Amino acid sequence: MKILVINCGSSSLKYQLLDMEGEKLLAKGLCERIGIDGHLTHKPQNGKPTFNEDVAMPTHTEAIAAVLDKLTSAQYGVVDSMSEIGAVGHRVVHGGEKFAASVRIDDAVLSAISECIPLAPLHNPANITGIEACKAVMGDVPQVAVFDTAFHQSMPGKAFMYAIPYEYYTDLKVRRYGFHGTSHRYVAKRAAEMLGKPLEELKLISCHMGNGSSICAIDGGRSVDTSMGFTPIAGLPMGTRCGDIDVSILEYLAANTGKDVKELTNILNKKSGVLGVSGISSDFRDLDNAAQEGNDRAALALEMFCYAVAKTVGGYVAAMNGVDGIIFTAGIGENSADTRAGICEYLGYLGISICSERNAKRGEDTFISTDDSRVRVMVIPTNEELVIARDTRDIVLGK
Repeated sequence: MKILVINCGSSSLKYQLLDMEGEKLLAKGLCERIGIDGHLTHKPQNGKPTFNEDVAMPTHTEAIAAVLDKLTSAQYGVVDSMSEIGAVGHRVVHGGEKFAASVRIDDAVLSAISECIPLAPLHNPANITGIEACKAVMGDVPQVAVFDTAFHQSMPGKAFMYAIPYEYYTDLKVRRYGFHGTSHRYVAKRAAEMLGKPLEELKLISCHMGNGSSICAIDGGRSVDTSMGFTPIAGLPMGTRCGDIDVSILEYLAANTGKDVKELTNILNKKSGVLGVSGISSDFRDLDNAAQEGNDRAALALEMFCYAVAKTVGGYVAAMNGVDGIIFTAGIGENSADTRAGICEYLGYLGISICSERNAKRGEDTFISTDDSRVRVMVIPTNEELVIARDTRDIVLGK
C-alpha cells in the first residue's frame, strides 16, 4: 500500500509518499505561499529531477492537485496513476479529549476536529482545510487523522490538571494536553528496539528539541507527563516561545507597556525564548557561533535551555521513580552535540557518562553514553511521517 502523508499549514503543505512494503520513501515536497502565488518543491527519491518552481495555488485544493500531478507525471513522478495511492494520513495538531488514538476520518470525526478549533486556532483550521482539499481532489480515498495530542491522553489527572477552579476544566477543557506526541511515540518504540527490551518494561524520557521543544516521561510505552501544556508555549524556553513563566508577569507588563493580553501573548510566542534572551536568533547554530565569539547573552540563552531540560528530566525521573533511557531527538536533539553534552553534565547523579566520540555523530540512531553508564543515552532521528503512515495503513486495513 502506498500512503500520502500530509502536514497542512495555513499557507503551506508538506507531504511524503511512502510505499509501506518496506516502508520506503518515494517522494517528498513542500507547497508554499498557498493563497498568495504558490511555489512547489517536489523531490522524487527514484533518481528523477527535483521540481522547484512557482505553481498557481489559490487554495489548498489546487496545491493537492499540483502534488498529485507531480507524483504521477512522466518527468517527476514516482507512481503511474493516482489510483496507486491507497490512503492519506493527516497530521492534526489537536484532538482535545475526544481522541486518544488515530482514527479514520468521516463527517463525525471532521466535526469533532472542528470543535477543537478553540484549543488550536492557528493549526486545526489548516488541518481541516487539508482534509477537505484531499477529499475534493481524491474523492473516496480513505483518510486518517493522526493527532499530536493523542499520545498524551494516557497522562493521569495529577499530571494533566492545573490547580485552578475545577469548572474551568469541566466547562472549558483547560488542562495540560501536550504536543509532539507522534514524535515521542516513534522514538520510544525505536529506543526499546535499540535496548533490546519490551517497551512495556521500560522507563524512558524523550527530549524532542527543536525550535519547539518538549520533554515526555514514558512509562511502559505510555505518556505519564509532558512539558508542554494547554498550548505549546509552556515548558522549556524554546526558539521564540518563553516556556514556563509566572503568569502575573502578563498583568505587570500590561500595566507598564500599555500592551493588551493579545499583544503580549504574541510576544511570548514569537519574540521570546532564546531569541528574546540573546537578541540574536532563534537558531541554536547562530547562538553557538555567537557564544564561541564571546557573546554573553547567547551563552546565557544556551545555558538556560540546557538547565531547563536537565531540571525537567530530573523531575520525570522522580515521577517515574527511575529511568532506563534518555532520548534526544528533533533538530537540536539530533544535531547539537554541545547541547546534549551541556544537558548531560547535570545528570551525573544518574550515573550518566557521555562518550565524546559517540556524541559527535549526527543523524543516526546511536548510543552516546559510555558502556558503563547506568542510564543509556541515545540519539534517535524522529520520523513522524512514518508513524502517520503506519497508523493510516493499520486503520485502513483493519489491523
